[in-house]
Amino acid sequence: MIKVVIIEDDPMVREINEGFLRKVEGYLLLKSVSSIEEGKEVIKEEKPDLVLLDLFFPKGLGTELLKWIRINNIKCDVILITADKSMETVEESFRYGVVDYIIKPFTFNRFKEALLQYMDRRCNFENCENIEQELIDKMVLRDKEKNVRCDYIDNIKGVSTHTYDKILQLIKERKEGTITAQELALITGVSRITARRYLDLLEKQGELVLIMEYGKVGRPLNKYRIKEKNTF
Repeated sequence: MIKVVIIEDDPMVREINEGFLRKVEGYLLLKSVSSIEEGKEVIKEEKPDLVLLDLFFPKGLGTELLKWIRINNIKCDVILITADKSMETVEESFRYGVVDYIIKPFTFNRFKEALLQYMDRRCNFENCENIEQELIDKMVLRDKEKNVRCDYIDNIKGVSTHTYDKILQLIKERKEGTITAQELALITGVSRITARRYLDLLEKQGELVLIMEYGKVGRPLNKYRIKEKNTF
């Protein structure tokens, strides 16, 4: 379980964050506090893995707490959740090591994706003694691209980025090489229409290639395979 502390002075937003966090498997809320000073105390006492941090407080800024964490070499990560859209704040936050920056108001899907991405990164680190360039690229260089893609996919009715990524991974690991909508529906338990929607979207995003297999009669059978990517 990933241990979390929430530091947010607005009671309503704090309650929303708590509710969203409970919906994501693999996370445990240790404490939820309303000030920077309380945050420092609970971080020292509870030693969380992750802090969900607001920016504006009656006394101080969340970036001050972020700097305090780094200065004191405290081993925890921070996701900043704020209404501040200024580039200066965003740059400063990433400079001091936030793993994500969520702008209020935000959707549950955006919140969930941030936590799932963070969980994947932790798992990758924990399972490797020595890390290869390919894994670093996956975790770091593609984060920006992934965030843009998440926003795009989550705005499509009936589609979620999490399911999209799971289906893509399933197809990559599939020994047969190709898959049809009917086969995907049987494997995942989704309807054939939903399976076709995800396969068409994956093709549109350049992840899959559509192969039309013609028989003697009737419509062609649509099969999909992973699109080969150029490497340098």
